[in-house]
Amino acid sequence: MIFRLQRKHLTIALSKKKRNKESQALLYLLIFLAGMAVGVLAFFIVNIQKTLPSTVLTKEVREPVKRVQRPEIKQMLLTPNEFSRPQLELRQVNGVVVHYVANPGTSAKDNRNYFEGLKDSGATYASSNYIVGLKGEIIQCVPLDEMAYCSNERNEDTVSIECCHPDETGQFNDNTYQSLVHLTAWLCGRYNLTMDKVIRHYDVTGKNCPKYFVEHEEAWTKFRLDVEAYISKHAIDNEAATTKQEQQ
Repeated sequence: MIFRLQRKHLTIALSKKKRNKESQALLYLLIFLAGMAVGVLAFFIVNIQKTLPSTVLTKEVREPVKRVQRPEIKQMLLTPNEFSRPQLELRQVNGVVVHYVANPGTSAKDNRNYFEGLKDSGATYASSNYIVGLKGEIIQCVPLDEMAYCSNERNEDTVSIECCHPDETGQFNDNTYQSLVHLTAWLCGRYNLTMDKVIRHYDVTGKNCPKYFVEHEEAWTKFRLDVEAYISKHAIDNEAATTKQEQQ
């Protein structure tokens, strides 16, 4: 009888010892799996940080775009109307969109008058904030605090510039080009826009506009570099911008 009790106690003790070992092994396994999970999670976090733009992870800090003197601009504002000057508020400016008029040999005034005539013809919805002419003249058709009908879905947050051209190639002559560079540089300084915010109509809709800059990508790249160079060369103290300039 005593032998049986001893044997029973031994069996129980061995069973407890076995269970303790199993529990200990399970605990080690759980610790190991937890460590693996933490390592995998850390790996993914590090790699996600590498792929995300820095502006997503941290607030971008950069110097304001330098300003240049306002170019000479002739205001010939369109008569308020449904088709070319709806007087819809332009609440913010996030870009500048460059266009070409697609009507070779016409002047800035010719194109401005076409927009004006839409109030009577109702032929389409079209206008532009600015038109740069063959002699380098700049005409303003729509105030900067109003939307123009020029850049499709980007009408609501961009300023538009139509440019005249002498022939079917769509290439701007030097007068037009230099005024476009100056006007774009001024707008970039006014609205604190970097060069990636200067775009073509093509970049919005895929339309072949401005034709020469779409068909000659190197010319478009050079244009944006010329705008940057103009800002660097002709930069003024931001405080030097007069109230009158800012209101026009």
